[in-house]
Amino acid sequence: MPIGKPLPAIADRPLTIRTISDQLYYLIRDRILSGALPDGDPIRQDTIATELGVSKIPLREALARLEQDGLVLSHPNRGFSVSTLSSAEAEEVFILRLQLEPPAAARGCRMATAADHSAARMALTRLRRAERHDDPDTGAYNRAFHLALIQPGAGTLTMSFVERINVLADRYIRFHLRSEDRYERAHIAHQALLETWLGGDADLVERQVAQHIRDTMEDLHKDLP
Repeated sequence: MPIGKPLPAIADRPLTIRTISDQLYYLIRDRILSGALPDGDPIRQDTIATELGVSKIPLREALARLEQDGLVLSHPNRGFSVSTLSSAEAEEVFILRLQLEPPAAARGCRMATAADHSAARMALTRLRRAERHDDPDTGAYNRAFHLALIQPGAGTLTMSFVERINVLADRYIRFHLRSEDRYERAHIAHQALLETWLGGDADLVERQVAQHIRDTMEDLHKDLP
């Protein structure tokens, strides 16, 4: 997508992205999460700068932010590469999710309004539509659904931490969902979770979110070296 044109407003991407560095950040992040830039591959700054018609200064700024997010690695005198998926990182990421998300979703359940209920229903509808059409932004819609359950009861700091850890989890979730039966299993879990959340049973919401995360962790333990 050429720099200067608006990016699609989905999930956790801001509606308005003001700087070239910000646009590059989201463009490259999306390419990493989608697998268009595979894990372990070098990020060829000259190629990207030429393709998008930008200088290397905002590109390096964007890559530095992505390094802080844990999605790229810097190498002295060799530039940047996409970070590699690993069982150790997956363990850390999903343990953090277990610590943060179940109680945050429970608080969201307790504090949700009718408008929050509508937003959560719409988030799951969009996720299901994306799954059925093999949308490259399916991971973003998955994040949007989980964040919709947390948003009503979360402060700015909680949302920031949960958003960041969910971006790191995104590539592992896509890896996990390569199997078609896992897509269906995830949808069943999401549907049950939404119904419980809408019904206001915060304690059960906390248990369901925790089990949903644990199920993914168990599959990743089997699949990753």
